[in-house]
Amino acid sequence: MILKIKDEAIQVANKVIIGDDKSKFNGGVNAALKSDFKFFLKSDKEVDFVKNMEGTVFFVKSDLSDEKLRVAGFTIRQHLDKTIESVELIGDSSASILIAEGIALSNYKFVKYFKDNLKETNKLNTIYLPSEVSKKQIQEVNNIIDAVYWTRDMVNEPLSYLTAVKFAEEIKNLCEPVGVKVEVLEKAKIEALKMGGLLAVNKGSIDPPTFTILEYKPKKATNKQPIVLVGKGVVYDTGGLSLKPTPGSMDCMKSDMAGAAGVVGAIYATAINKEDKHIIGLIPATDNRPGQMAYTPGDVVTMFDGTTVEVLNTDAEGRMILADALAYSKKFKPELVMDMATLTGAALRAIGSNASIIMGNAEAKVFEKLEKSGNETHERVVKFPFWDEYLETMKSSIADLKNIGGADAGMITAGKFLEHFVEAPYVHIDIAGPSWLDNPQNYKGKGGTGYGVRLLYQFIKNYK
Repeated sequence: MILKIKDEAIQVANKVIIGDDKSKFNGGVNAALKSDFKFFLKSDKEVDFVKNMEGTVFFVKSDLSDEKLRVAGFTIRQHLDKTIESVELIGDSSASILIAEGIALSNYKFVKYFKDNLKETNKLNTIYLPSEVSKKQIQEVNNIIDAVYWTRDMVNEPLSYLTAVKFAEEIKNLCEPVGVKVEVLEKAKIEALKMGGLLAVNKGSIDPPTFTILEYKPKKATNKQPIVLVGKGVVYDTGGLSLKPTPGSMDCMKSDMAGAAGVVGAIYATAINKEDKHIIGLIPATDNRPGQMAYTPGDVVTMFDGTTVEVLNTDAEGRMILADALAYSKKFKPELVMDMATLTGAALRAIGSNASIIMGNAEAKVFEKLEKSGNETHERVVKFPFWDEYLETMKSSIADLKNIGGADAGMITAGKFLEHFVEAPYVHIDIAGPSWLDNPQNYKGKGGTGYGVRLLYQFIKNYK
């Protein structure tokens, strides 16, 4: 998918007219408007369209909210035949970028495993924008779309392909060409570092774990110390010996690495768009299975920083691998540490799939900027309390901590557990709700949504 300015010689039959004054568009469009082929696609009449012999002409109001313009892009894509190769946007340049973003995100399809995948692929490959839109702005959006597509691909990939080792390889292939340094630590190095949480979760697997370190450091970074982004990379989660209760609850567990994929996608977008921020990414990765020498409820695990953790539920594995990575972040002396993870069902039950939950001990202005970025991208966030009392239920009678708390506020107690391992100001983002959709939802699609890429990129871009 490419956004670009149209050459005057190119003729495009399918057009999107942005604005309220249809009268200035003459000829075939006006004639078609008077015909019986006019349909309103939304009850609030934000988009209408006309079909004629040549193609389809859509009309979109220019004074809509940013998100309604993206959703208008989705509506337009739904009413274009999948054989259409291009569409032209005419009118308001600011609105056109948002509509184009909605069209592009709606055009994604994961077709790799169809026998005839070329037949399944959407043919739409070019969105032409008004000449007033800057080339820099177009390229930025193109790069963000690429990052979201890659993230969705990773989340949609099954374990039969995307093991921890393969995931590290995919990260390397994506990020190194855009100037990101990538180092992959294999099992022997992880053992030497004594990352007990990551190794414990991996004990039930036939595949080794990986720990991937990414660094993007521009020459004139505006932040004196790096921002560290940590992503949960559980490439498949059975729950381990604390097996998930029903078969249906495992069907989408290939998505348990959505936090890691989103972090990598955001770092890629930051690097390829040459933003002036120094970023470190840490990706602990493994699957969680009940086989081999699987760790068990009742085990006590010594983590990377020496903290001992009593395991009461092997399905609370994400915090075990994240804790090692968060403790490892100390070596970089960061000014801010953020993790993103599909961590708790409690987060999904609390606020559904329309937002992620955020919490932490960073300054209020950090959360304000994160909330602003969420509103700008419509990857919204909801801040939860983070009082020390929530850590009490995570204290063990035989070890420093246990890996689950009580029945209540599980998303917060998990966050307090993770905070223990971080020295720098800290933000925890639980994306269990919006990272995966069982049913399609406008431009977010079905399956992996790529949630977090646009949120984190926007936050990093505006970070001061």
